[in-house]
Formats: sequence, C-alpha cells, structure tokens
Amino acid sequence: MAEQAAEQQDETAGAAASNPIRPYFEAMKPAEFPHVFGSTLCRAEHFLLPLFGYWLDVLRLHPAMHRKLWEMVFITQTLYEFSLLRPGVRGLGFGVGQEPLSTYFAKCGVDVLATDLDADSAQASGWIDSGQHAAAPDHLFWPGILDRESFDRRVVFRTADMNHVPGDLDGFDFLWSACSLEHLGSIDKGLVFMEDSLRTLRPGGVAVHTTEFNLSSDADTIEEGGTVLFRKQDILLLARLLKARGHKLLPLNLYSGATEVDAYVDVPPYKSDPHLRLQIGTYKSTSIGLAIVKG
Repeated sequence: MAEQAAEQQDETAGAAASNPIRPYFEAMKPAEFPHVFGSTLCRAEHFLLPLFGYWLDVLRLHPAMHRKLWEMVFITQTLYEFSLLRPGVRGLGFGVGQEPLSTYFAKCGVDVLATDLDADSAQASGWIDSGQHAAAPDHLFWPGILDRESFDRRVVFRTADMNHVPGDLDGFDFLWSACSLEHLGSIDKGLVFMEDSLRTLRPGGVAVHTTEFNLSSDADTIEEGGTVLFRKQDILLLARLLKARGHKLLPLNLYSGATEVDAYVDVPPYKSDPHLRLQIGTYKSTSIGLAIVKG
C-alpha cells in the first residue's frame, strides 16, 4: 500500500511540474482545530492543503482537480473535526449512491445506516443508468478500504426518499449527503430537507451536505427541475431558519477563489480535471459545503 501511494504521488508530482496550476497532493494527517472549511465554496486552494491528499489516500480516490473529490474531503474532514469518526458513533447517509464514505466511516468504527432512492424511482430519474445509485450493500462496499466482514457488521442499507424522511430515523450522531439536495425537485424542497432531516439527529448532532451553488446570479437561477442551483439568498435564508429554531450553520464563506483553476468553467461534455466550475444551462456553478449543528 505504501509503495502504491508513493508511486501515485510521483505521478502526481510529475503532472504538477508540467502544469503549475495543478497541485502536488501531499498526504499529511489533518489537524483537529480550528474548522478548516466551516460552510464554504469549493476552491482550488483547498486542493493544496496537505489534509486533502491525506483524505484522498484513505478514501482510495485518485488525485484530480475535481469538485466531487472536494465534496468527499469536505464531508470527511468536517466529521473528523467533530470527533465523529470513531467507535460508538451512529451515522446516517442520504442519497449515498456508490461513494466510499459508508465504507470508510465503518472502518473508523461508526455504525452506518446508508440510504438511497428505491429502484423504481431511481430508474425513472436516470440514476441507475448513470451508475450513481445504490440498491444494496454491495454497491457501497469499497474493498480497498475495509474487509467485507467488518463492513457487513457496521453498514446497513435501506431505501429512503429525501422528500419524505422516514419517521423512524432518530438518535443519530451525524448525517450526510453529497450532491443530492439539488435533485429533490426544487430549491424549496432542498431547504425543507436540510431542516427536516435534523430531527433524525440527537441534540448536538452534525449534518454535513454538499450541493450546487450558482456563481452567476443571486437572482436568476434554476429553481425547479432535475437539477437546481442554490443561490446566496437561499443559503442565507437557510441560516436564518436554522438560527430561529436553535440550530447553527457553521460560518459561511462564499469567496470563490482567484486562481486560474477557479476561473476555468468546464462545459459539456465535462472532463475530469480540472472540474471545479461547470456550466449548467446558462449559469456557472460549483459545489458548496454546508455544516449544521443541531440545537
């Protein structure tokens, strides 16, 4: 494993030498405090952090300037800072797809309940054909992270509709969703989910989400449909709603960065590197990470 990581770092360093805007992914265990991200936009500078390489290594993800990798790191680092990646903790995933997080959390000793849409709804939405849907534990298991016996002992899968959070889900220490909120049908439905899902947590529990953010406009956006784009005004509304109900959104940073990579906008058909900003309809979008503490 060490040899493989070294080879991967050598390849990455070579790519960085030929392309100075692509960082060297040095792997270094992250510090616990302060909060590295809070609630923030995906930016190129984050990929330069030693902790970024560390998390890609433990999640068995190949380094690239891709916002989906940023989302995995954002979620994992935030939960790590809250000391929630340890035995005795219960985690709940929504719209988990086939990401490695369930397996890694189980490796940390977390008891995981991973959920995704039922197969019929997922098929109708095109998630099965795209390979981004989980219908069984097999779809969540990453063998390079954890052995199957330990995985089966700690990870349970069930179907759940994020627009109708099951009433029997409660008492969890944390919950997460990665780029699922924008696919619930509307901005309003995404906001409702972020608030409604908090009832599945114990007081002091942590919710971590990533979703699409509109960099082009705080007025015009895609408000309904298969993929919506949240605006600054929507996130500020969420913060006010959460505060009014005694919850807390970690400090919000909407600085979008100033590097060449931050300025580059990927257009269809999208490529894998760099892919921090993308064109969706007439808008420029990126990922935003939101971390909420239940009051």
